[in-house]
Order: sequence, then structure tokens, then C-alpha cells
Amino acid sequence: MRYAIGVGANRGDRQATIAAARAQLIDGITLIASSTSHETVPVGGPLGQDCYLNAVWIIDTQLGPHQLLHRLQTIETALGRTRTVKWGPRTLDLDLLLRADGLRIASGVLTLPHPRLHERPFVLQPLAEVLAHLR
Repeated sequence: MRYAIGVGANRGDRQATIAAARAQLIDGITLIASSTSHETVPVGGPLGQDCYLNAVWIIDTQLGPHQLLHRLQTIETALGRTRTVKWGPRTLDLDLLLRADGLRIASGVLTLPHPRLHERPFVLQPLAEVLAHLR
């Protein structure tokens, strides 16, 4: 199944962290396409944050959505992500945006498509670059 993953980082060496996360897409996850990187100002959260580097990846996997979310969160943690401040600065953010077949989920842990996807130009712009690969 194909999924769109939002990728962002605004702490440390953003490009190196994103590259390291990409390298961890192994064991049943295949990267199909990647948008270019976009530098964007933070939306929400505390003032004074550095700019984000954002991209979107299209991946193919047999993992279910909850399994994939767990894998993405494991990668975030391995690369130094801590969850202390809502919408605060982070070394890495991997968001499960949507599944190609239009699956909708609303659980306590996961909502697909991402509930604020339509409000986030920093995701919509790179997503538009790779949408053709999502089919």
C-alpha cells in the first residue's frame, strides 16, 4: 500500500537528520518518490523557533497504518525526537498524511487523512510535487 509521509526538522543539522531518517526506511518500506526540500517558517507553537526543512515522501509497504505510525515514531525517537512542547522545535517530525486508497481512520492514536493537512501549505506544496507517484 502507498502512503504519503510528511517530513520536517528544525533543530540541529536538518538535512543530515532527514537523510538519516530516509536511510532507516528499511525492512518492508520502499521509498517511491521524494519531493524537494522546502524551508518554511514554523506554524503555531512557541515563538523563536528556527525555520523548518519540510518534504514529502511517497512510500510503499505492507505495514498497516498503525504499524507504520509506530515505525515512524521509532525512527523519530532514534534520531533524537522528544515530545515535550506541543508544536515545539524538533529534530525530526514524520507525519503519516494519507494512504493512496483513501482509507479513513479516526482512532485515539491516528487520524487519516491527517486532520490538518488542508491547512498546511508546508505539506501541501511538497505533496503536490509527488502526487503523481501516489497512484
